[in-house]
Formats: sequence, structure tokens, C-alpha cells
Amino acid sequence: MQPVRTYIVEDSPVIRDNLVAALEEMTPVRVVGCADDEDSALEWLIQPGHVCELIVIDIFLKAGSGLRLLARTRDAGVSGRRVVLTNYASQSLRRLCHRLGAHRVFDKSGEVDEFISYCARVAEDRGDLSDRKSQDD
Repeated sequence: MQPVRTYIVEDSPVIRDNLVAALEEMTPVRVVGCADDEDSALEWLIQPGHVCELIVIDIFLKAGSGLRLLARTRDAGVSGRRVVLTNYASQSLRRLCHRLGAHRVFDKSGEVDEFISYCARVAEDRGDLSDRKSQDD
């Protein structure tokens, strides 16, 4: 099984490093790039040849916003599943993220196991971008 090419947008170096290590150790994921702000992430994601199948986005970034990044990647036609991983996963934020193009939303403090399982499932089912949102709605 080929690893899922993953791009991470997270402004905390500690969280980012731990996330990369956990994903690459526990799932068939290969992190192909990281950014800590909205503009750098979009710049990388829209470059020809920079392909990823999974984009993990935090809401609060060093500069810009994960919410705006969701909309901008959707509007730019960036492929790949957009997943929000945040400490602020209220129901209203989840709904907003879905409207802006997120496939799933996970809470960093209580849904990390579900997030890891989801990433593993992405590898098993790469062709289906019409994701189930049952836990998010």
C-alpha cells in the first residue's frame, strides 16, 4: 500500500512534530510538507507537482486562518481531503468547516484516536472523496 501523501498546516512546532511522528508511525501516511500560516500553505498546495491526498488544517495559525484556508483551497480546486484538527471543535464550528470544504473535523483534546483511525482509512479508500460526516453533523 502506498503511503497517503499528507500536508500539515499547524503553527505549533511541538504539536506539528508530534503529529508528523504519530501519523508516520501509526498510519500509512507520509508527510510531504508543512506550513504554519495560511498563505504559505496555499502557495505550496497550488503548485503543480505538489500533490497530496490529505490536508490537515488547524484553525488558528501563525498568520491567517484555517477557515480561510479551507475556502481558498476549495475555491482553487485543490484536491485531497481537507481535515480540520482543532481545540475548538464546537458544533457550530464543525458546521462552518463543512460549509467551507472540510471533509471532517476532529477535536485535538478528545478525538485524536478517531483522527488517527480516519487517516488510516484514507489509505484504504483513496477513491471516495464523498466522505461520511456522521459524527460531525
